[in-house]
Amino acid sequence: MNGPDPAGPPSELDKLRRRVEALSRKRDEAEAQLHALLSSLLPLDDLLADTRRRTGALHEARSAREATAAAVALSEQIDAAHLMLRSEFARHDVRPMEVVGRAADPAEMHVVGTQAHPSAPDGTVLRERVTGFRLGPSTLRPAQVVIAVPGPAPESDPVPAAEDGPGPAASGESSTDGRRAQPRRTTRSQRKLPRKPSAGRKHRSRPS
Repeated sequence: MNGPDPAGPPSELDKLRRRVEALSRKRDEAEAQLHALLSSLLPLDDLLADTRRRTGALHEARSAREATAAAVALSEQIDAAHLMLRSEFARHDVRPMEVVGRAADPAEMHVVGTQAHPSAPDGTVLRERVTGFRLGPSTLRPAQVVIAVPGPAPESDPVPAAEDGPGPAASGESSTDGRRAQPRRTTRSQRKLPRKPSAGRKHRSRPS
């Protein structure tokens, strides 16, 4: 028959010490994760700094060719920065929500607008105003969405019909073949302007 445990049950002091040690480990893990996250964002800061320099090159371009090249490079920099940020999000299990085409869910979406749609079911997400994100299975930030409501699609504004008036030649607009139309000459009678009275000529008397 076994005798009583010489160590005895853990005292309250031992329980408190174990809790402190567990909290200390969690704090160290949280600090390590934060340090890793901030370190991973440093290359993004470098990329954004280079993007600012390329923006300055776009403003200082002296020709259309230089401006086009600078704009293309700037667009590539912005895309690279966005992809880098999304990659770091994914490493930490932060992912954007895919809500377009789904039914609006109040648990992870905020409806900020509606739009009539002839075929989409009522309450279907048509587009995002603000992208929502998840941290693991939980919602990190709700998405702000525009949902469909029954009704005809909104019509585009009709193009106003051309009123009677001077054609492209008189208004200075370009013709269909790309050449600038010349103004048509009109006579005074066609313009229905009153004829100016001619000044009477004075006849000099011949010396006798």
